[in-house]
Amino acid sequence: MSRPFRFTRPPRPLDKELPATLAVSWLGSDQQGSQVLVTARTLIAVEGVAKNAMPPALALVCKVARIDRQQITLAVPSAAYASRLRQLAPRILVLLNDNGWNLTEMIVRVQAGLLRDQTKTTSRQVEPLDGKALAAFDELQQSLPSGPLADAIGRLLAHHRDR
Repeated sequence: MSRPFRFTRPPRPLDKELPATLAVSWLGSDQQGSQVLVTARTLIAVEGVAKNAMPPALALVCKVARIDRQQITLAVPSAAYASRLRQLAPRILVLLNDNGWNLTEMIVRVQAGLLRDQTKTTSRQVEPLDGKALAAFDELQQSLPSGPLADAIGRLLAHHRDR
């Protein structure tokens, strides 16, 4: 009998930040909050085990959305990921059962906005070149033979002098 191939990766360290620690301690102090905390920890634990059976690209975008009785629901951002995840369903269920979760059925849901939260854009800090920098680029342009580099420096100078 052959054993199924399993993707394994080392566990990732958890980020320990003060606001997160405060939120967790606040949730743990309340009856309803502790139930939310237990559910969140369970989902995170199941997700960690399930991702070991997935290729890295799929593991990055797949989230455990729900566990209800013996049924697990996984969410992915597109139909292509969902198709691949459905192919891996038997392997994922075997791995979860081997790790102590009694799950017999897997549902895959496409949630188009799933990746939206992961993309972070940073505002660009643009500092204009001062007179000394412009003079240095001007001197460099004069010392270069004509060609693509001299042309690029000329465009840079024209752009920054127009400001």
